[in-house]
Amino acid sequence: MRKKITVVGAGMVGGTTAQRLAERNYADVVLVDIVEGMPQGKGLDIMEAGPVYGYDTVVTGANSYEETAGSDIVVITSGMARKPGMSRDDLLYANMDIVRGVTQEIIKRSPDAILIIVSNPLDAMAQLAFEVSGFPKNRVIGMAGVLDSARFATFIAMELDVSVTDINAFVLGGHGDTMVPLSRYTTVAGVPITELLPADRVAALEDRARNGGAEIVGLLKTGSAYYAPSASVIAMVDAIVHDQKKILPCAVYLEGEYGVKGLFVGVPVKLGANGVESIFQIKLTEDEQAQLNRSAASVQELVDKMKSRA
Repeated sequence: MRKKITVVGAGMVGGTTAQRLAERNYADVVLVDIVEGMPQGKGLDIMEAGPVYGYDTVVTGANSYEETAGSDIVVITSGMARKPGMSRDDLLYANMDIVRGVTQEIIKRSPDAILIIVSNPLDAMAQLAFEVSGFPKNRVIGMAGVLDSARFATFIAMELDVSVTDINAFVLGGHGDTMVPLSRYTTVAGVPITELLPADRVAALEDRARNGGAEIVGLLKTGSAYYAPSASVIAMVDAIVHDQKKILPCAVYLEGEYGVKGLFVGVPVKLGANGVESIFQIKLTEDEQAQLNRSAASVQELVDKMKSRA
C-alpha cells in the first residue's frame, strides 16, 4: 500500500515540497492550505506533470484536514515567511498560533504520523509541535541542519571550485545566525577544509552559512528560500520512507546529549522508518561547546517567550 504524506502550507516551500514528493512516486500527497483554490490548483498542476515525468502520484489539494487522515508523514510548512529586516525571532508570535493549530488538527487524524517541522523559527516551532502533539521524541523532527549544511557545502564548493558531491559539511545548533558550522569536521574528499583554506576564509564561509537564509531574503526582496528547503525535506522523507538509516543533521529533542536537556537543537541523527533512531555524539572543543551552548540558549529564550504568552 502506498504511503500517504501530507504537506501543510501550499506556499512556495510547501508547493515545491509537494512537487518533489510527487516526482519521487513513492507516496500519494495531500496539500493543505487555508487559501481556497490554491492547494487544489497546485495539486492538479503537479499531477498534470505526471505524464511527462512518468509518475502516478495522486496529489489532493484541500482546505480542511479531513483528507489528511491516516498520513504516515506530515510536513508542516505553514506560517509567515521572513521579510527583509525580519529576524527569526520576529516570526515567533506570528507563527506559534499557526503551528499549534495545525498540530492539533493533524494529531486528531494521524496519531501515528511522523512530523517534520519546517516553519520558522524552526527549533522553537519543533518544540511547540512536540509539546502540543504529545508524540514520542522520535516522531517530531525539525528540518534545519540538512539545509544549513547544504548551504555551507555550496559556499565551500564555490570557494574551492570543486564538486559539491565531494563535500561533507557539518553544522550543529539552532537554525539561524547562532548555528555552529564545524569546519574541522567538514571535509572535501575526506580532507578537512581547515587544511585547505586559511583561517580567515574558513571564518568567512562559516559566517556566510550562518546568514545564508537572510542573504536570499535580501536578494528576493519579497519571500524567502524554497528550492533548497524543500530539497532538504525530501532528503529526510527519503530516509524515513526507505528506512535508509541515514545520518542527517536535524533539530531533535535532546535529553542531555551535547550537554543540552529538554530542548530541540540541531545535531546529527540516524533517520529511518521510525523517525529518529539514534543521536550521534561527537567530541567538541571547549570553543565549539561554548558556541553550541549559546545557540541552545537562544532557542531556550524563544521557548520561554512562547511559554510566557501561552
